[in-house]
Amino acid sequence: MSSSKTKKLTDQEITAQFNNMKTELQSIAQKIGELESEADEHKAVIDTLSPLNGDRKCFRLVNGVLLERTVKDVLPALQTNHDGVKNIMNNLVRSYKTKEEEFVAFQKEHNIKVISRS
Repeated sequence: MSSSKTKKLTDQEITAQFNNMKTELQSIAQKIGELESEADEHKAVIDTLSPLNGDRKCFRLVNGVLLERTVKDVLPALQTNHDGVKNIMNNLVRSYKTKEEEFVAFQKEHNIKVISRS
């Protein structure tokens, strides 16, 4: 271990770090949930528009402005957005797993046991 890691933390510092790590995990999990919902919405619209004629008129809300477009114009943009959301979501899941491993290691290192109050 490095010399900075060997510094003994006080109980208050351990508690604060534990709570910060827990809060960060909860925040990432919440963001993943939001992105899953957004990806599902994109997928539903893509599935609805895909079988339609490409020249059919459709409307798209962009920054609070309703724009008239055609299906063939909107579908590629929707697919790109959907792919981008899925990519970000996958990156967050990887980040969550890494931070969760660090959290578990921290708990073991400091012999922290969580007691359920039900």
